[in-house]
Amino acid sequence: MRVQISSGQGPAECELAVGLLFKQLQRERTDIRLIQSVRGRNAGGYSSILFETEKDVRELEGSVLWVCKSPFRPEHKRKNWYIDVSMLEQLPDVAEDMQLCFETFRSGGKGGQHVNKVETGVRVIHIPTGISVVSTEARSQHMNKKLAINRLCDILSEKNLENRQKEKELAWLEHTRLERGNPVRIYEGMKFIRRK
Repeated sequence: MRVQISSGQGPAECELAVGLLFKQLQRERTDIRLIQSVRGRNAGGYSSILFETEKDVRELEGSVLWVCKSPFRPEHKRKNWYIDVSMLEQLPDVAEDMQLCFETFRSGGKGGQHVNKVETGVRVIHIPTGISVVSTEARSQHMNKKLAINRLCDILSEKNLENRQKEKELAWLEHTRLERGNPVRIYEGMKFIRRK
């Protein structure tokens, strides 16, 4: 499960809360693996942190409130700093599962006396996605098979790039979606002590 902690468009105090919450979660769970972090304006602060965990952490989804006087602006009256925790959908890599089906057929075109007598055309089907590729250019079935597999790999890697781009777009949408109020957890002070 992929989880993103985000300060939204919040100030440096919210960014510090993102770092403090991540440290707290690391103490609570031993299976957390950091994927990406975007540093904030001050030391210890993060605009967002993306991590992975094996356990179900849906109870964290929503806003988290940190009640603390600003460590950066002592005269500031505000004490409530909100951050967002979102579960992100991870799109699978399509090239991971290379279950292929090969079909051969007679292909027209160059080939002299062997045209329409030998099955040199090759169709490769990637079973999990249904994507199929045909190659009939070469004179031999073996060469057409290589060409078709190379084309299929190119299509699958392009699909993986599209999936990564979609994941980034979804993460950015979640980053800007911070709701203030009705927190799922509340922490207080610089020691980040949990109250709810």
